[in-house]
Amino acid sequence: MSVSLPDTIKFILTDFDGVCTDNCVYIDSKGEMSRKINFKDIMGFSLLKKNGYKIGIVSGEKNAAIEKINQVFKLDEVHQDIRIKIDVIKHIMEKYQLSLDEIVYIGDDVNDYDSLCYVKHKITVPDAVQKIKNIEGIQITSARGGEGAFREVADSLLG
Repeated sequence: MSVSLPDTIKFILTDFDGVCTDNCVYIDSKGEMSRKINFKDIMGFSLLKKNGYKIGIVSGEKNAAIEKINQVFKLDEVHQDIRIKIDVIKHIMEKYQLSLDEIVYIGDDVNDYDSLCYVKHKITVPDAVQKIKNIEGIQITSARGGEGAFREVADSLLG
């Protein structure tokens, strides 16, 4: 099953871990943490930006991978270490004067629940927690988190 989004979408907001990553943290012998990001998802950021879409990351964690993606693609909004994501989403909507028809939010875990319930266009990944997959009207990507799910959303918008 692939996601389907209307042509009214202007802004893509996404969680990071579990959507753009496989939800794993890798810890090396020095205790440094890293994450794996699929190049399909990275290309999704690039294609969306090149086609005039605004993109934002709203993450419950703070990590260098988000910083790197922001540095490369000059994202419109980056919010890290956020506990109550819905407040950030409402702020972004107000700042950019967006209606609920103009944004999509992608999330996978309980800290995305309120945000996913609030937005009209909501997407999750197959490996999301059940509470998220049970939200009325949510679409589930074919690709798992960190395996092209973000790109699948990008492709649905770009046709």
